[in-house]
Amino acid sequence: MQLTGTYTFDTNVDAVWALLMDTSAIAGCVPGCRELRAIGDDRYRAEVSVPIAAVTGQFEATIALEDKHPPNGYTLVVDATGRPGFVRGRSVVTLSPGDTGTMVRVDATADVGGAAARVGQRLLEGAARMMMDRFFECLRTRLTSARS
Repeated sequence: MQLTGTYTFDTNVDAVWALLMDTSAIAGCVPGCRELRAIGDDRYRAEVSVPIAAVTGQFEATIALEDKHPPNGYTLVVDATGRPGFVRGRSVVTLSPGDTGTMVRVDATADVGGAAARVGQRLLEGAARMMMDRFFECLRTRLTSARS
């Protein structure tokens, strides 16, 4: 599965980078995140509950930040397993200055297996897009609230 998205933040690149590196903000904005804790440098363990159509379940995930180029981008690598199956994904996150603030582009690929994969490609992509959109909207709200 492939997924791309572009999100605009009404602030500078450094502020958006700092937000994307803030684990408490990340944990509070990932839909269904029950826990996010550091297990090493730029490595985290997460518990996430994800509903995908008729399949809902808990996933244990290992998350790594790789190829960091502050404040321009990084690669996010996720390896998650749970009763509904598995997800192995890689996202290239790029930050760039734009006319109205900072543009964040996400280019993601994922392999999904088990019961989660049986719900169909369109439903998976829709659920993934919804989670990504909610995540970035939450981050945008946090950034706006912090500046107020």
